[in-house]
Amino acid sequence: MSLLPDLSEMQIRRYARHIVLAEVGGIGQSRLIAAKVLVIGAGGLGAPLLQYLAAAGIGTLGVIDHDTVDLSNLQRQVIHRTSDVGVSKVESARRALAEINPEVTVVAHDERLTAENAERILAGYDLVADGSDNFATRYLLNDTCFRLRKTLVSAAILRFDGQLSTYKAWQGAGHPCLRCLFPVAPSEDAVPSCAQAGVLGALAGTLGTLQATEVVKEILGVGRSLSGRLVMYDALAASFDEMTVAKRPDCPTCGSPA
Repeated sequence: MSLLPDLSEMQIRRYARHIVLAEVGGIGQSRLIAAKVLVIGAGGLGAPLLQYLAAAGIGTLGVIDHDTVDLSNLQRQVIHRTSDVGVSKVESARRALAEINPEVTVVAHDERLTAENAERILAGYDLVADGSDNFATRYLLNDTCFRLRKTLVSAAILRFDGQLSTYKAWQGAGHPCLRCLFPVAPSEDAVPSCAQAGVLGALAGTLGTLQATEVVKEILGVGRSLSGRLVMYDALAASFDEMTVAKRPDCPTCGSPA
């Protein structure tokens, strides 16, 4: 993260409700402005996540997605509009974020995240927020963030359920990674896609905004991190549950070498 910038009069006005929070203040807001966050996906989770991070003043927001806006996306991907159907999602997101906060630099990565480009892309950011929809991408992000020592805030949604956690296994004991929680990817039958099983549109907003909160907390260093904990939300029951995630000594990513 670069040197903390001084706040202009306009920024003091824009972020006034942050600045009056003792846990944020002017220094904290300057940290947000200096931060560089990469968001994986401009879809259901990425849409509210990007909007709230831009509104919070994250100085540089990267977004990677290689898809175009489809009419079926609009039920939950609220960063896009009907007029954006057929447009690249990252370009649609870039336009929307510029209207929310023109001070934010939006870097659009119109490409698929792969093992060949992951390190190159992630290396330029302080923190990664995962809004992807498949385990292959989640494992790739988990492993790459561990190697690069990047904090990863990850969320997932399906039907009426969502889950959220933070992974920073590179910090050592007490900090598990995604593979500690899911050593083996579930079968496709066990975890169908949103297209197959459906997803409540507002659920994406609930988890995406929770994810944005955790990103801001990690940048500011305030509150209790979700590292080592998995939060699960059941929209039908309107309930939250939490489970502790232990670091696995035999984890292929972050476990202790034999």
